[in-house]
Amino acid sequence: MAGQGNPPALAVSGLAKRFGGKIAVNGIQLVVPAGSFYGLVGPNGAGKTTTLSMATGLLRPDAGSVQVHGVDVWQHQLEAKRLMGILPDGVRLFDRLSGEQLVTYAGLLRGMDRETVAGRVRDLLQALDLTQDAGTLVVDYSAGMTKKIALASALIHAPRLLVLDEPFESVDPISAANIRDILHGYVRSGGTVIVSSHVMDLVQRMCDHVAVIAQGNVLAAGTVDEVRGGASLEDRFVELVGGRNQTEGLEWLRTF
Repeated sequence: MAGQGNPPALAVSGLAKRFGGKIAVNGIQLVVPAGSFYGLVGPNGAGKTTTLSMATGLLRPDAGSVQVHGVDVWQHQLEAKRLMGILPDGVRLFDRLSGEQLVTYAGLLRGMDRETVAGRVRDLLQALDLTQDAGTLVVDYSAGMTKKIALASALIHAPRLLVLDEPFESVDPISAANIRDILHGYVRSGGTVIVSSHVMDLVQRMCDHVAVIAQGNVLAAGTVDEVRGGASLEDRFVELVGGRNQTEGLEWLRTF
């Protein structure tokens, strides 16, 4: 965990984004402590991906500021991005490279020497169960394998902050368990993970902090226990967000 006086891993202040007449992110404030496993949850269209894109330098905000370990993301982009590993939503990769080539390229792009890159690529492929597919073109990977090779590319430079948008989507249970082990080990060593997910049970079991976002606003944020307030995280989420539909009118569905 961060020592006293150290800046948070991520500090978002007044972050806002509008697309035409739609407010996607409404001036949110968010502080992610260093050394935390932070979950970002919200319904579809809540503004999670837009928030993470602005926080990581992928999408310029209309207003507000973002700092990663005290470095302003939009004033010092290169310095800030060196501190981060990013798995964005709908990630587009150089899929005409093999898996091994892609992760190697990611390491070399970060300015690492070839010997270090080669060792880390070997370790990452083994940890993510991709060694047998190292020579296969990424275009021929399944959705789950593509997610894993993108994660390897985000980890190659040992970033201080890892930002993962829906990292477990399309990933099989065994691979998901391996990824969770990798991420927990990373946090125990002092790294920080921010993960967005729709799976409340996963977030409740995996994260120590959580923020609930809906309609571009942060509805609640803090430790998981603080936010859920003695209920399950899913029940608290539904209470905060609302929108659970009544099922009257579907009587015909029970007349088969």
